[in-house]
Amino acid sequence: MVNERGVQPPGVVLVTGASRFLGGYLVARLAQNPNIDRVIAVDAVSPSKDMLRRMGRAEFVRADIRNPLIGKVIRNAKVDTVVHASSIPKAPKSGSRAAMKDMNVLGAMQLFAVCQKSPDVRKVVVRSSGAVYGGSARDPAKFTEEMSARTPPRGAFARDIIEIEGYARSLGRRRPEIAVSLLRMAPLIGPRMSGPVSRYLNSPVVPTVLGRDPRMQLLHEEDALAALELATVSGPAGTFNIAADGVVMLSQAVRRAGGLAVPVPSQLFRTLGRALMGPSMRDFTKEQLDYFHFGCGFDTGRMRAELGFEPRWTTMQGLDDLINGAGISPMISEDWLRSVESRVQQLVGVGGEQR
Repeated sequence: MVNERGVQPPGVVLVTGASRFLGGYLVARLAQNPNIDRVIAVDAVSPSKDMLRRMGRAEFVRADIRNPLIGKVIRNAKVDTVVHASSIPKAPKSGSRAAMKDMNVLGAMQLFAVCQKSPDVRKVVVRSSGAVYGGSARDPAKFTEEMSARTPPRGAFARDIIEIEGYARSLGRRRPEIAVSLLRMAPLIGPRMSGPVSRYLNSPVVPTVLGRDPRMQLLHEEDALAALELATVSGPAGTFNIAADGVVMLSQAVRRAGGLAVPVPSQLFRTLGRALMGPSMRDFTKEQLDYFHFGCGFDTGRMRAELGFEPRWTTMQGLDDLINGAGISPMISEDWLRSVESRVQQLVGVGGEQR
C-alpha cells in the first residue's frame, strides 16, 4: 500500500548508530509505529539501559557495519529500509584519524554494498551534515542542495561526509529502484544533547573571531528526529537541507546565553580560545571552529516542497529551549557584561562585522 506521495511504507527498518542520540531516539519513534513490522537497532556499542527501555519492541543487534555480520542481519531479516546515522564527527578518544575514516567511510561503503546486493532493500536514508558546505568568507547567504563548498573543507568529518554522500549516490545509480535520501542537517541544539553549539555557549567567556559576527542557522533536536522519521516512513529520494527558519547572530546567541564574547584574531582563535574556555576548546573539530568563524545558511525550499517537512522550532526558539532546558544561566550581570563588551570593542578598535 503506497501513500499519497507514491511511497510504500517500510516493513522492516534497520537503523545504525543506535547507541547515540539520533539513532537511539529514532529507533524509539519507529518502534511506536504500528505500521512497521520490525525495527532493528544496530551499533558496535550497546545503548544505555534507559535507551534500550525507550526502544520498546525494537531489536538491538550489537554489530559493526564494517563486519560481514551486517549483511547477514539485513538479508535474514529481509530489511527493506536502512537508516544510516552512525557517522562520527571526530576520532574516538583511543583512536586516530585513520580509525575515524575507517569507521565513517569504509563502514558506509560496506553498508551500501550490502544494500546493493540485497533484493529486499528499497530505501536508504543517510543522516548527512551541512558540514559538506565548508566555511569561508566567500560563502553565499544560503546554500542550496546543488551548491558545493566554495573553499574545500579542511575538516576530516566534512571530507568523510562528502565521500559517504558520493557512495550513497553511486548506490542509487547502480540500483535506481532504491530510493536514496540524504539529509544535510544544520548544527543540532536542544536540552537533551550536548552538541558543539551548546558546549560553546555554555562557557561564561566565549572567544569569537575578531571582526566577524557569523549568522547561525540551527536545528532543534526534536525537528532532526522528526525529519529523519518522515524521510524513513514516507519521504522521497533526494538531497535535502534540514534547518530551522531564521538565523541568529553569534553575538546575539552569546548574549542570550549570558556569556561574555571576547574577540580574538582568527589565527589565535583556538589557542587563545583554549586559555579563555579551558580544555573544552580542544574538543571542537575544524568544521565546528569554521562554523563559529563563518556560520552557514541553508535554503530549505526543497525540504518543504519535496520532503514535506515543516520544522516546529525556529532557530531562535531552539536556542531559547537549549538555554532554558539545559540550565545555561548567566554567570555575570547583564550591565557588567555590556560595559565589558564595550570596553573590549574599543580596545580592539572594531565592531562586529556581519557576513
